Amino acid sequence: MAVSAYSAAGRFRDETVAEINVTPLVDVMLVLLIIFMVTAPALTGQLKVSLPITTPIDVVDPPKAELSVQQDGSFVLDGRAMTRAQLSAALSALAVEHPDLALTVDTNADADYQAFAQALATADAAGTRNLSTR
Repeated sequence: MAVSAYSAAGRFRDETVAEINVTPLVDVMLVLLIIFMVTAPALTGQLKVSLPITTPIDVVDPPKAELSVQQDGSFVLDGRAMTRAQLSAALSALAVEHPDLALTVDTNADADYQAFAQALATADAAGTRNLSTR
């Protein structure tokens, strides 16, 4: 008498069935097939896009000035030593002449913070709006 793996008598035994269940594998393969069938035409197609043509714009760097605060509290604007009153007049003249002036404020490591704060306040009062510190 032949014994089948799917017979009623074989279900109650502790025998292992050595066959692969292919139903989930077929389901996954069919889903992948459908995905590839839908996306393949989109990947091979070409889109005609007309992009605008731009002309290069000449970027003009703003004029630059450098203000240094020395250790003794004095100010140096573009290599010229000056007092706070002279600094205020010079920065006002630069702000009127060049409204987009880029002022870099640098300070000595041993300088008093009060002098640095005065330099920033003077630059702000003179109308300089583009400040950077170093």
